Amino acid sequence: MFSPKSEAAFAEAKKYIPGGVNSPVRAFASVGSNPLFIKKANGSKIYDIDGREYIDFVGSWGPMLLGHAFPAVTEAIKAAAESSASFGAPTAAETETARLICEMAHIDKVRMVNSGTEATMSAIRLARGFTGRDLIIKFEGCYHGHSDSLLIKAGSGALTFGAASSAGVPADFARHTLVLPYNDFDALNGAFKKFGNKIAGIIIEPVAGNMGVVPPADRFLQEIRRLTSEYGAVFIVDEVMTGFRVSPSGACGLYGIEPDIVTFGKIIGGGLPVGAYGGKAEIMDFISPTGPVYQAGTLSGNPITMAAGRAQLSFIKKNPQIYDKIERHAARLETGIKHAAEKAGIAVQVNRVASMLSVFFTDTPVTDFKTAVTSDTDMFRKYFLSMLESGIYLAPSQFESVFVGLAHSEEDIDKTISSAENALSLVAQNVSIL
Repeated sequence: MFSPKSEAAFAEAKKYIPGGVNSPVRAFASVGSNPLFIKKANGSKIYDIDGREYIDFVGSWGPMLLGHAFPAVTEAIKAAAESSASFGAPTAAETETARLICEMAHIDKVRMVNSGTEATMSAIRLARGFTGRDLIIKFEGCYHGHSDSLLIKAGSGALTFGAASSAGVPADFARHTLVLPYNDFDALNGAFKKFGNKIAGIIIEPVAGNMGVVPPADRFLQEIRRLTSEYGAVFIVDEVMTGFRVSPSGACGLYGIEPDIVTFGKIIGGGLPVGAYGGKAEIMDFISPTGPVYQAGTLSGNPITMAAGRAQLSFIKKNPQIYDKIERHAARLETGIKHAAEKAGIAVQVNRVASMLSVFFTDTPVTDFKTAVTSDTDMFRKYFLSMLESGIYLAPSQFESVFVGLAHSEEDIDKTISSAENALSLVAQNVSIL
């Protein structure tokens, strides 16, 4: 889509910011376009600097469950800001927000940090410190932030150690991380059989959202819980994306699993920059100042963020019925896209868990990273650009999630399905879309 002001803004940004963006996916490179620069948002709508309106299914990459500028959250931010942006000292708001998180997620204690990356990084360090072991298991296609220990891609075999997936990551970091295929029971059991007494912990997205939405296989998470308990390893569930989004108690509640450590992201701050990690008291008490594992953050528990998070989580806790409405809208969107693809004669896989879904352009069921990358990314590019032209704002990557929220109306879902019918028709006709 040609957006004159966004084009000019992007050109200016590239003079001062690497690639013109402060997070790579925002560059729209994978869809062969330039990014829109956003000016404001409200409810389910987002507006670019040219004044165009879009139905937003990115939702700041997930945390806007209640919609943009939700009144209770906005008022909490305003009130907190009047007392100062930060103190670098304890506040009651930290305790109140922590209590909400612990009660809703069914954990004992939680430590606030400033991002999801910091939360997962700290959780890994805590797992190693608590167990006295070094080896961490992660799964191919799961993204846990950009810390060195977790920017690891799969090795050449099911039981080989990973290799760094970014320049600047020492090989010694990679050799302490074992990468397994997602949803592979044999690889999981084989890893514990071979390395069990060396494994500090295992980290997983309970619903993968960074290779597109890929749900866990039946009993897969329960098998991880069984093995980590048997071998004395720490089970880390990365709910940076799914926490309080797929249910009032996150994916752990949805699937009935009990983690040792769980990580959270921006949804606990009403969309403001924040992260957290929490879990069992005996493990969390290993963190300084009560334990030997050091972790600190000058702005952790920022009072404005805590106020926003407390407002959002309080609303969710008092109104759990909102998930029923969101589920209905997400299910109708899933069905509508499937029917549109069938009508257009295009093979797609629409994976959905609660309010998260992805459209893959493949006839292969998507259950892991290997099957996710069978999707035709050029078909997705055409689909994305057509949807954008119709006023539907999706994540500019095949391997991200659509996020449905409380603010999305019946009319929003109707327009999105209609736009998908048109977009998939154009894709089927192989129409060139800039």
